[in-house]
Amino acid sequence: MKSIKILLFVLLSIPFISSAQVPAVAQPSVRRVPLGPQPDLLRGPYLQMVTPTSITIRWRTSTIDRSRVKYGLTGTALTMKKEDSTLVSEHIVELTGLKPFTKYYYTIGSLVDTILQGGKDNYFYTLPEKGSEQLVRVVGFGDCGNNSINQRNVRDQVLKYLGDDKYLNAWILMGDNTYNRGTDPEFQAKFFNVYKDDMLKKFPLYPVPGNHDYSDIVTSSVEAQAKMAYYQNFSVPTKGEAGGVPSNTKSYYSFDIGNVHFLALDSYGRDNIAKRMLDGVGEQVDWIKKDLQANKSKWVVAYWHHPPYTMGSHNSDREMDLVKIRQNFIKVLEEYGVDLVLCGQSHVYERTKMIKGYTGLEADFDAKKYEISSSTGLYDGSKNSAPYILSLI
Repeated sequence: MKSIKILLFVLLSIPFISSAQVPAVAQPSVRRVPLGPQPDLLRGPYLQMVTPTSITIRWRTSTIDRSRVKYGLTGTALTMKKEDSTLVSEHIVELTGLKPFTKYYYTIGSLVDTILQGGKDNYFYTLPEKGSEQLVRVVGFGDCGNNSINQRNVRDQVLKYLGDDKYLNAWILMGDNTYNRGTDPEFQAKFFNVYKDDMLKKFPLYPVPGNHDYSDIVTSSVEAQAKMAYYQNFSVPTKGEAGGVPSNTKSYYSFDIGNVHFLALDSYGRDNIAKRMLDGVGEQVDWIKKDLQANKSKWVVAYWHHPPYTMGSHNSDREMDLVKIRQNFIKVLEEYGVDLVLCGQSHVYERTKMIKGYTGLEADFDAKKYEISSSTGLYDGSKNSAPYILSLI
């Protein structure tokens, strides 16, 4: 029997580089005074590509500057640092050699000891070791970046649930991460500014794109699409750094959290041979098969933007992109043992029971034939509740 210890929440609101990571030596020193105006912090910090032993910290400044992250096991003893002397406004600093499932505090700034941000809320946890079964929490946001009251209400309810004693090991974005055109100013106003104070600085983020993210650059060129704001704003593990088979593209990738393997997929973009997810073939599908064949984790979760089943603000009986994903693609995931699928696009909360093998219309669904678990999926002690338990047989 498989056992899973993971809490998943799906919420729809719908030339020369010098780099070093060394312990900060405690010795008498003279604090250098910044000369002239210093950059302002425009974006971040936000956390990316967390693993049991590493994490990437990003931020944006108003003018170019050098990068420094100081970090440690307590807020008053940031005894390690990572520096980069390259002058940039988009700062991307990777911390490595960390301890698994450990809390670290950090500050961001420049090489002249200018601290742009740091404090009791600037911290993160590394992930537990691969294959371990302790409780982890993952929250999913779909279609969130519309700068609405609803967006803020969803954020606030997540924070209310977490309180002061719970941590999100990761939060995943299921596409349409900003509206309406996926431009960088929209990302700033409707995503980064909304989540900067309470979430981005301490909860690592794993995103996927949606159709609105692709609206930033309207082109059929894969090379041009790679330059859209979404791809420039986020760092993802394309080389297998966080687990799984390297994808070598930001469009899709995989990662591990404890005993759960995640597939982060692209349901809208075309690959180098002009194939999309809905075709059920192509570079992404080939990679998925290789990744799942190599996977050793007990549980597999896949997430992307366009849902194969929905009767919310979209209709999967009538919208051909959704029909084709259901008919051509879902069978790949079923064949290779994916346990759970999470999607965005339809601006409601919906869920199915555990089903297998059905690609038809809603009205023709036969629960006795296609449902493979009678659990309600609830976790409240009521009759027939509890998370799904699957047999390996």
